[in-house]
Amino acid sequence: MLAYTYIKQGKFELIEKPKPELRGSRDAIVRVTLGSICTSDLHIKHGGVPRAVPGITVGHEMVGIVEQTGRDVKLVKPGDRVTVNVETFCGECFFCRHGYVNNCADPNGGWALGCRIDGGQTEYVRVPYADQGLNLIPDSVSDEQALFVGDILATGFWAARISEITEEDTVLVIGAGSTGICTLLCVMLRKPQRIVVCEQSSERIRFVREHYPQVEVVTPEECKEFVLQSSPHGGADVVFEVAGGEDTFRLAWECARPNAVVILVALYDRPQILPLPDMYGKNLIFKTGGVDGCDCAEILRLIEMGKIDTTPLITHRFPLDQIETAYQIFENRQDGVIKVAVAMEAGM
Repeated sequence: MLAYTYIKQGKFELIEKPKPELRGSRDAIVRVTLGSICTSDLHIKHGGVPRAVPGITVGHEMVGIVEQTGRDVKLVKPGDRVTVNVETFCGECFFCRHGYVNNCADPNGGWALGCRIDGGQTEYVRVPYADQGLNLIPDSVSDEQALFVGDILATGFWAARISEITEEDTVLVIGAGSTGICTLLCVMLRKPQRIVVCEQSSERIRFVREHYPQVEVVTPEECKEFVLQSSPHGGADVVFEVAGGEDTFRLAWECARPNAVVILVALYDRPQILPLPDMYGKNLIFKTGGVDGCDCAEILRLIEMGKIDTTPLITHRFPLDQIETAYQIFENRQDGVIKVAVAMEAGM
């Protein structure tokens, strides 16, 4: 089968690999029908994820059809359409029992697919702990509707869940990339009084204004003054930092009111400085990533009810044998791209 593979720093390549086989009684083999490219894949490509293993198949955003299951898999069966979770988690250790599945104590716990074990930019993928990592897609939900459930939508849902938003709040979301939009959609479910999105890209600003006209949009240059002046308590009650830059990290806490909650959703390339003398007296609460992706069944229910729709994020579609072109467009932000859907059967 064809598999897009991490060869070495700076190089991915589409190569032939054998179809995966079950290794444990809780594994499943999934025929991948649709996948996507994540910014985290680019971090692997350029050496920003030291734990990533050369030779692994990349990709951790996918949906598919269960083809085979181990004897101890109880919740899915061959023929089921499923989402695949970005995280591997056993469901039994201390962290899993408390909902902290990103910190699962299994050696492959947390983000493993497409990083430490073979991922899903290919035709078939082995999913460990399938009862935890797979969720049934309702018949009325399409592959495209479900595509982001296991990763960026789970991230946005988790971020909103831990944010302590109330209906009286002013909420600031910094960054309107795909994860930022997924965060925005999940924030909107909680009905805060006001939502402000900060974004630099003119194309993304147009996207937010077109699809979410109830949301206010500002650029980074005007964000701090706008939020501080227009918020009743001198800043946002809750801030989500989803952009991942040194400037946006600082902007996040500067735009927060005293005693606000700042959620750091972004994955940073470099260490960030927390200038405590400058922040003294603000009494901020910081909550950091990464995602605990254990809400996928609830997210699918909300999609089925029509309360979440991420399909507008899919701006480009390619077959697997054109994945190099898909990466080029996504990495260089060409042609107004937000997210790419890749059909995992070559030539489709």
